[in-house]
Amino acid sequence: MTGVERWALQGESSRELLTWRGRVLVHNSRPELEFLITGARPVRCPRDIPNEHTIPLQFHPQFQHHCFPLRREDYR
Repeated sequence: MTGVERWALQGESSRELLTWRGRVLVHNSRPELEFLITGARPVRCPRDIPNEHTIPLQFHPQFQHHCFPLRREDYR
């Protein structure tokens, strides 16, 4: 995700960025994160976190079946 705005998920209680296998979950669309995820808040991913320490949301096993960019009409 070089040159693209990165959004991470912050745990509501912990205030920590959510990770999978030690890598911060990121996505390039805040509205898509808000649509897909409840219980976490989208925040700008800090710039000091290098790309190699992140993983795009679409590569997380629970989200691999989604087609990105999302078409909301597919979720009705």
